[in-house]
Amino acid sequence: MPRPKTKDELIELSNKNFKLLKDYIESFSEAEQNKNFPKGTLNRNIRDVLAHLHEWHEMMLVWYNIGMKGGKPIMPAKGYTWKTLPDLNMEILKKYSNTDLEEAKTLLNNSFAKIQKLIEKHSNEDLFLKQKYEWTGTTSLGAYLISSTSSHYDWAYKIIKKAKS
Repeated sequence: MPRPKTKDELIELSNKNFKLLKDYIESFSEAEQNKNFPKGTLNRNIRDVLAHLHEWHEMMLVWYNIGMKGGKPIMPAKGYTWKTLPDLNMEILKKYSNTDLEEAKTLLNNSFAKIQKLIEKHSNEDLFLKQKYEWTGTTSLGAYLISSTSSHYDWAYKIIKKAKS
């Protein structure tokens, strides 16, 4: 499916890619799910990938809550710019280093549900009209949500698939 352009497409692709990712992970034995990836990747295992997705959901929710109250959220996070994402992603990796896989799955499922509720409460115009909200700048709310959902789940699937091949 091409990049979503409507609320229904965003919901459909987000759910489809999330399910594809979860089903792929569950196709591995518990031992395989917990096995480290080959050297050379930032995210060292499935837990790292799932915790990464969860944290980006949470950041999206913070941006949204601040922005919708009229504030200007710090994006992507305090002390980081879009150019320093590798450093931010390293901090995310460290933050969840003591989280086990089952907890990472639970965290991700919970934050996924929150993001889906957020999407549900908006109209097509709310989601895809560029510059509708001052805090989203020249883009749309939907673009941020695509990046933190369907596109990110696709990235995660590919990372895991490459590491497990």
